[in-house]
Amino acid sequence: MTKVTPFLLDIAMKLQKILHQSIYAILRPLIRILLRNNISYPAFDDMVRKAYVEVAEREFTTDKKKQTNSRISTLTGLSRKEVKRLQELPEAETENNVLRYNRAARVVYGWVHDENYQESASQQKELAFDNDEYSFTQLVKTYSGDIPPRTILDELVRIGLVKHTEAGKLKLLKRAYIPEEGLNEKIQYLGKDVSTLLQTMDRNIYQKELTAFFQRKVYYDNLPDECIEELKKMIAKNSQLLLEKIDKTMAEHDRDVNPAVDGTGRNAIGIGIYYFEDEVSQEKTSD
Repeated sequence: MTKVTPFLLDIAMKLQKILHQSIYAILRPLIRILLRNNISYPAFDDMVRKAYVEVAEREFTTDKKKQTNSRISTLTGLSRKEVKRLQELPEAETENNVLRYNRAARVVYGWVHDENYQESASQQKELAFDNDEYSFTQLVKTYSGDIPPRTILDELVRIGLVKHTEAGKLKLLKRAYIPEEGLNEKIQYLGKDVSTLLQTMDRNIYQKELTAFFQRKVYYDNLPDECIEELKKMIAKNSQLLLEKIDKTMAEHDRDVNPAVDGTGRNAIGIGIYYFEDEVSQEKTSD
């Protein structure tokens, strides 16, 4: 057993302080979003308690034995009665939303990359809904399986990615599935994208026996106003090109897009790029 010396205790207290500061930094923008959507503290408190119970139950077992409510109570600081109540709350229903997102994204991928649906390398064909060899219906069948084409079309039109032309065709407006009008979808990305970032950081910090995942950031804090627009355009252009290149390579190995791909297991991998901007106080700028 490691003896807790004043030196080790001091290190632990400093780590706790840093962790509290980091969590507070995460919570501030999250709470801003919660308040904008009328999520009260009691509702948030219930979600946090349930998450504590789920993580303690699933990931902090000992000797592969089923976790007991007594141990969950000890780990989380919640009473056994509260643990039982939280366990009985319904699960968040996210699978159907994720599936719908994946299906629509695959259709957009096929429209962008399949040469049968391209006028040129940078221009996609305008498609008839059906009754053509390379119609929208056939595109959905090829890249999204048995989901009804009308369901996918309604979704893509609703989020502003596809429009009906005067000639009665369907036109793709953007080369990536990025909803412009769907607030619900954007909020879902909040949960999906932030959670995957935190999972990567958890692995890189605490799971030293595993190979670290790629995690990098470029950051400067003394840039003048005049260069911001130029940098934003450059970052957006190069980030999009990188993502499209990665997307193309990953799709070649994805069995939903290419059913002929062989291999074992089923894995989900990805990479996320996001731009951030903040105004630094003049006090810091003048240092």
